[in-house]
Amino acid sequence: MKQLTGLDATFLYLEKPEMPMHVGSMHLLELPDGYRGRFVNALRRHIAARLPAAPALRRRLWWMPLNMANPAWVDADPDLEAHIVEIRLPPGSRTRGDACSLMETQVARLHPILLDRHRPLWKMHVIEGLPRSPNGRRQVGLYTQLHHAAVDGQAAVALANVLFDSTPQPRQIDIRPSGRPRTFRLDMVEMLRGALGREVAQVARIVRDLPATLGTVAGTARATLSLRTLLGKDAGNVTLAPDTPMNVTVTPARSFAATRVPLAELKALAQAHQATLNDMVLVLCSGALRRYLQKRGVLPGKSLVAAVPISLREAGDTRADNQASMSLVSLGTHLASPAQRLRHIVRASTRMKSTMGRMRHILPTDYPSIGVPWLIEAAASLYGVARLAERLPQVANVVISNVPGPQMPLYLAGARVLSNHPTSIVVHGLALNITVQSFDASMDFGLMADGVALPDLRWLADAIGTTMDELRALPVKAPPAGPRPVSRKRPAAGGSTPKSRSVRR
Repeated sequence: MKQLTGLDATFLYLEKPEMPMHVGSMHLLELPDGYRGRFVNALRRHIAARLPAAPALRRRLWWMPLNMANPAWVDADPDLEAHIVEIRLPPGSRTRGDACSLMETQVARLHPILLDRHRPLWKMHVIEGLPRSPNGRRQVGLYTQLHHAAVDGQAAVALANVLFDSTPQPRQIDIRPSGRPRTFRLDMVEMLRGALGREVAQVARIVRDLPATLGTVAGTARATLSLRTLLGKDAGNVTLAPDTPMNVTVTPARSFAATRVPLAELKALAQAHQATLNDMVLVLCSGALRRYLQKRGVLPGKSLVAAVPISLREAGDTRADNQASMSLVSLGTHLASPAQRLRHIVRASTRMKSTMGRMRHILPTDYPSIGVPWLIEAAASLYGVARLAERLPQVANVVISNVPGPQMPLYLAGARVLSNHPTSIVVHGLALNITVQSFDASMDFGLMADGVALPDLRWLADAIGTTMDELRALPVKAPPAGPRPVSRKRPAAGGSTPKSRSVRR
């Protein structure tokens, strides 16, 4: 029995009609010259061939008696006719907008629809009727949904590595038959025995690790206090977040917008300003949010705070589960100067990494769960019904997530993937989620928001491009002059020239 971890199951308990807990992507695909037929059929055949290597697509939930503890995953044979569906846009759609805007409308319409919990928790929507590409080829859209209980950002990338190919010709997957007996259902005795055994093991682990955990927390607190003593008020990263239109109780309505910036150029700007690529993503979002709130006349005098997911996954770990936590970073939106905002974010991000670097190994992704489903579901319902998002102070204004992705061209069932814009989650109090993924030669942004709180999300997405122009215009400091090179005498006639040595990097 594979019972869901505490973090995985939490996404199930938090899910309500106004808070769908699935993630995914909006892709634009270009079909080969002369392609005929329905792409949805080709995609079904392709996914069927890859299912043996994609366990996240071959399992469904099996609930504990009375929902007393976390459910378990059991094997399932997905009905690909139900999981991969086709949407045909009305005639004339090709002349009513570009492909991206047409797909954004479909994503905003489809995202609020919850996944069927009686089936494996995923779905793919093939969107037909888009305009042709500039070179005349047929284009189709693809909107994918995968429940967050099954994967986090890195696990979704690992799944994509199974489904996508680097050439138009799909590769052959080496499938090794599993010796594990398949489990399609669990009896009550097996479920209770497994749940109780897991509870005992978790409590024992908590007791065993408690001294090391307390030592790490105490060490982090001492280091933070020392930094504040040394640097004064500049050592602080964040305080409580100011009130904004994003910090409200969300509704079932959604708005979605996508944009992109050149990856190589953003990397070059990061290097020129001694920042990381993630810092530059935060700077782009900060500048766009400042412009957007100024336009609406509600820019706070205090800096916005971003909730930034951090991965706890070890290198090479491709398990289909959630291994992530959340950190907070000040966005410097109170600063009018783009250069000052950039420096502010670099400092804030550096301090966050210093703190989380000490804490990341003790942050839990699993915990005892008996009785927890009732508590979390009741708390989530109360938070929404009582509109506590408007009544209680918030620790963050927006979620900003940067997920490393494949920096190369990709193909799916023979179609060239032209874009990969993530679609993510909004919750009560955080009505805007900006998720970014590197893909091919671009950084693809996906902005998901509550449709009532932020109906004009396209304006915010366009402001990211304006902020990119600001970054391009920033002066770059010349690197400090290094020591003058030492002159070397030429070897005397007949002398030997030193041989170059290879350097291991």
